[in-house]
Amino acid sequence: MSDTALAADTKPWRDTTARPFISIRNITKRFGDFTAVNDISLDIYQGELFCLLGGSGCGKSTLLRMLAGFEVPTAGQILIDGQDMAGVPADKRPTNMMFQSYALFPHMSVEKNVAYGLLREGKSRAEAYARVAEMLKLVKLEALAKRKPHQLSGGQRQRVALARSLIKQPKLLLLDEPLGALDKKLREETQFELIRIQETLGVTFIVVTHDQDEAMTLATRIGVMNEGVITQVGEPRAIYEHPKSRFVADFIGSVNLFEGQVRDPGAPVVVETPELGTMKALAREGLSAGQQVWLALRPERVSLTRTEPAASDSVNTLPGVVEDVAYMGHMSHFRVRLANGRMLRVTLSNRLHDEDPISWDEAVFASWNASAMRVLTE
Repeated sequence: MSDTALAADTKPWRDTTARPFISIRNITKRFGDFTAVNDISLDIYQGELFCLLGGSGCGKSTLLRMLAGFEVPTAGQILIDGQDMAGVPADKRPTNMMFQSYALFPHMSVEKNVAYGLLREGKSRAEAYARVAEMLKLVKLEALAKRKPHQLSGGQRQRVALARSLIKQPKLLLLDEPLGALDKKLREETQFELIRIQETLGVTFIVVTHDQDEAMTLATRIGVMNEGVITQVGEPRAIYEHPKSRFVADFIGSVNLFEGQVRDPGAPVVVETPELGTMKALAREGLSAGQQVWLALRPERVSLTRTEPAASDSVNTLPGVVEDVAYMGHMSHFRVRLANGRMLRVTLSNRLHDEDPISWDEAVFASWNASAMRVLTE
């Protein structure tokens, strides 16, 4: 199979002829005078682990609840596997929802919690518990089947809730901040478990989260939400490396942003900025001389040296003084005060042992390639 064919198989959103599994068409949700979700259209494909990412109050959970059938859209249409969901109640949809609280029954054992939905549907105990055994094996909880929720760790309770959500074999699983109650280390470990389970079952997952790192780790694609709209949809690398707006650049990871005017729209783009002077940036089509733009520079794209690097047509260089250093083990974060007082954030890898690392109050030169600077127009 060719690389092109493989890419089309594993990333159907790149294929213009692929049929979406979920189609959200011009969905709006109003609560009185407040518009929580504003005219969103989005396609999600079968087998995706799609993340809706945004801050509190951006509308991501409201959109998830409309998919689940817990909220009725004010306008627009939702189709799941080709079926219009208008008028279809939550319990009749091919979906299940896992809540942040997990909502486990405290008086029931792990296996009874997982079996509950199947038994309520009328499945025999033999069939229900055979499927429970399979599901507990998948989430690696076979040895804890007889325990009660209070006897489990946070990560184990999370996996019980996941098993219970998946036992009825939904076509679509909706997860609202599923890892929010876990501590940082356990959350990072559980992210990879979630990916493994999703890939094993092939069920389409839509995850709502406010955690940028979580979305970047989990997602096949991310939809970044702000004030009721989706501002950008893309694969994690594309969202990070090629943000379409200042909001996305600033929300995903850390970034230095500078306002300026295009002086020369060629390659590289030359931008005149009040804070940095003349800067060279990655070429971008559709720019014109005099246009107002913003330059986005990721901290890890900047180098710090004690001596000034050789002049180059494709490198930006500015002198400064190290104001702060935060040593994080695998990397160090710097705040460099430039000559005009502006702080520049810089992140350097500690991959190589340095006997004489750059430290506080040192005079340094910050430099970066023109290709590291992205030109944003909104």
